[in-house]
Amino acid sequence: MATSLSKQLHFLLIPLMSQSHIIPLVDFAKLLALHGVNVSMITTPINAKRYKSIVTHAIKSNLKIKLIPLHFPSQEVGLPQGSENLDTLKSLELFKDFFLASEMMQEPLEKLIQDLEPKPSCIISTSPLIWTQQVANKFKIPRYIFQTISCFTLYCSHILNPTKIHDRDSFLIPNIPHKIEFTKGQTLNGNITKQSQDMQSIIDQIKQSQDLARGTLINIFEELEPWYVDSYKKVVNNVFCVGPVSLCNKDIDEMVDRGNKASIDEHICLKWLDSMKPKLVVYACFGSLCQISFLQMKEIGLGLESSNVPFIWIIRGLNFTLEVEKWLMDENFEEKVKGRGMIIRGWAPQVLILSHPSIRGFLTHCGWNSTLEGISCGVPMITFPMFAEQFYNQKFIVNILKIGVRVGVEVSINSWNEEKNGVLVNNDQVKNAINQLMDKGLEGEERRKRAKELAHISKKAIQEEGSSYLNIKLLIEDIMEQLKDKEGEANNNVARTM
Repeated sequence: MATSLSKQLHFLLIPLMSQSHIIPLVDFAKLLALHGVNVSMITTPINAKRYKSIVTHAIKSNLKIKLIPLHFPSQEVGLPQGSENLDTLKSLELFKDFFLASEMMQEPLEKLIQDLEPKPSCIISTSPLIWTQQVANKFKIPRYIFQTISCFTLYCSHILNPTKIHDRDSFLIPNIPHKIEFTKGQTLNGNITKQSQDMQSIIDQIKQSQDLARGTLINIFEELEPWYVDSYKKVVNNVFCVGPVSLCNKDIDEMVDRGNKASIDEHICLKWLDSMKPKLVVYACFGSLCQISFLQMKEIGLGLESSNVPFIWIIRGLNFTLEVEKWLMDENFEEKVKGRGMIIRGWAPQVLILSHPSIRGFLTHCGWNSTLEGISCGVPMITFPMFAEQFYNQKFIVNILKIGVRVGVEVSINSWNEEKNGVLVNNDQVKNAINQLMDKGLEGEERRKRAKELAHISKKAIQEEGSSYLNIKLLIEDIMEQLKDKEGEANNNVARTM
């Protein structure tokens, strides 16, 4: 229930211009607005067009949300025109320039805030945007970091010693209640050495920025990883678990319009899913940033085909190449799997698909948004991690939650720089992992039972009086207290001058 004071609050949300940051922050904006506060999200012209329909739905529901587009200086840093989202970059080597363009948004943002009414009560930005702390300091408003990874990943990466990582090929994470073993190339710290000194500097600055923020918001629910939540709270002050934010999307239209415009009519997709028996279909999707070699794409396709399991295979962005399309045509692939396989070229309404009763498994790259969406929909997963924190998420899914099986990837995407090394898992491994997940034995039943339980708990968390709902209330109260203190300080200063 919104109070009169909370209705005066104005939250300014600033995501890194990437699908994995924008989508959950837009979802969180809706959850905030349900508490009666005003929410503005900073975006760019192209991204504003992508997400306009989401905000339109929210406004129809009387939620106070608006998008504010600012110019993104892509060409000024040498990026191609229109490069306003990480998923538009043709190479990971362009990340540095993209971050530089993001930093150049600081001055126009400050000019915007000076004229913005009502004035922002706080800034919530995703973790890579460290320059937003300077903006918050300038206007004397609190900044909160919105984390797009789990407490498990945050805590483990905090306690790992990079020096010790590089001294051995594999190691156990120390001082945690689960037996988690990594190779050095699978950890965040281990992968840093393969990147440029510029990227190392960015990561160091992100860590330093954490200490300056008023608090940290994490897209999880406390019941999902209680030990790691408690442990991370001892490391960082004011941790608020506010997810799963994707569960704010309850209507079909909301699920369809979440993210890019879908490449397939939702009615066609739903009709195909409706034609399948319950808990029969595998959904295969690898995110918006994972660049997969042609040889690996072929092995994935052959594995899906030979499994004899009904499937939906999403081929997005950089992976939808002429080479892949030619192979699909030469192999007559879609005709071979007609009736039990569907290929969607481009964006698909993932939450809508995952929440359908026919879905039994999710072959995923283990990005945190996808991982949490799979958990929220009660769908066991086949883990196919590629880079960043995805190997952490695999360990979390398989070893801690016990709701997934590994496909067998052992090294990061860095090995795909050469086509000859372009196959990390073969089609037999893909087929075997699918069959293992679909298994009707005791182990498979336990996985499905656990996944169903977690989905139930996740839904309770964002409902009224649930853990995440209450944490959002605590966040709002924290900001109101700071505003009262600021107002009291200003009144005392006035009194001293009289």
